[in-house]
Amino acid sequence: MLPILLNQDTVRVGLAGAGPGFTRRAALLAEAGIAPIPVIASDVLPRLDILFVAGLERDAAAELARQARAVGILINVEDVPELCDFHVPAIVRRGDLVLTASTGGRAPGLARRLREWLEGRFGPEWSEHLADIGSARAGWRDNGLPPDEVSRRTGDLLTRKGWLQ
Repeated sequence: MLPILLNQDTVRVGLAGAGPGFTRRAALLAEAGIAPIPVIASDVLPRLDILFVAGLERDAAAELARQARAVGILINVEDVPELCDFHVPAIVRRGDLVLTASTGGRAPGLARRLREWLEGRFGPEWSEHLADIGSARAGWRDNGLPPDEVSRRTGDLLTRKGWLQ
């Protein structure tokens, strides 16, 4: 597994499906600030980088997966690992702070419990903590400090504030 975060401003994301699975994926994308391009299973695929599929019959999802791969689109079909090029980890968002847990699909229940554990330890205040750290870091960089000094000062700030105690 290679965990990555994609720039939602440059990646073209499509969404196909129906029902509760489709609604969950649409909500996931909205939380990430992504307005997906709607995809109708029977139409020609639009130009995409990634396609999420949820709530379709297996044959329709498999056909979309085949079409997507043929043109280089990465695909995720909810709850059908063999049709997926990637999976989505359990996510906790606190503003721009994104924490994830994944088991590589081996134990989704564990990933969910880890997400719940993280939610309890990283509350809404972490959005402001991140803003404070980001502001301090920008100031240090503007003053010409090298990356290793910026990193050291970030650690010192976290210790001084007691945010990870």
